Amino acid sequence: MMIHSLDLPPSDAEVDAWLEVLSAAGAADLPQLPAPSRAEVAGRLCVPPVRGRPVLWVAEHGAGVAALLLLTEKGNTHTAFLDVLTVRPQERRRGVGTALWERVRGELLAEGRTSVAALVDLGGPGQAFAESVGFDNVLSMGWYEQELPAVGPAPVPTTPGYELHTWHGLVPDAWAPAAAAVRGAMEDAPSGDMDERIQVWTAQRLHALQQLIIDRGGEVITVAAVTGAGEVAAYTELVLLDPTGPRALQNDTVVGAAHRGHGLGRAVKLRMVAEAAGRYPRLRRIVTTVADENTPMRAVNEALGYRRERDVAIFQLTL
Repeated sequence: MMIHSLDLPPSDAEVDAWLEVLSAAGAADLPQLPAPSRAEVAGRLCVPPVRGRPVLWVAEHGAGVAALLLLTEKGNTHTAFLDVLTVRPQERRRGVGTALWERVRGELLAEGRTSVAALVDLGGPGQAFAESVGFDNVLSMGWYEQELPAVGPAPVPTTPGYELHTWHGLVPDAWAPAAAAVRGAMEDAPSGDMDERIQVWTAQRLHALQQLIIDRGGEVITVAAVTGAGEVAAYTELVLLDPTGPRALQNDTVVGAAHRGHGLGRAVKLRMVAEAAGRYPRLRRIVTTVADENTPMRAVNEALGYRRERDVAIFQLTL
């Protein structure tokens, strides 16, 4: 089985071929989900991430694809993230996945990486393959889905001492340091035995990650609860990888330790739903991942109408 490296950025034909593999695999493995949009796939392939260096491979005749992210952030140059390893359903059990994995593994060893992680759907071919090559589950999670209400979102509660701000695109410069500071509260979120180290949040890092979404053709909305003293007490972020599509990703939701117990997580999420429903008429569902150990956030999501869509986990392999 011939495996070819893909030069970056890929051509339109190469993007189309990659999309065909993902769509065919998704239709077989997760038929309840919409197919990935071309805009989303093109954005991810053509605009490199800021967290590391991507390496892409394609099996001959378009039988499968693989994408590896070699992390370059401080403290994480020993590890990597396997973003994609997918084989067309009709090409499975013919050694395609194994051949792709051998190229991935060779790259990891050549780069001196000692571990690699991947987000894997449980109960399907992805889990079986990951376990067969030595990956272990280090953090069980769930994908959760919320349908936007047909009659309009519920009223957003007010919390004495806090004001809700909404920012479209980059968080304004004046608020970026405070928004980055509260993101540090994510350090106490469950991370299992993941080898990747949490990075220090700065205004520059926050803007770089949000700009990446925009450069890839997406849009980002942030809702924050702020105090009269100018402190960001809580925030949530919504990412639309394809602003014309039916689904959006609820990114991190964080409440600073000193501000918990006031319903701020629920308040910022409700405001986010109201903003999304009014701004994106084609949007039908908001999805998010939550670690099984994160009981407080699962409770907030359940109260807001999220339902568990499917089981996933971070799998990790030590080389």
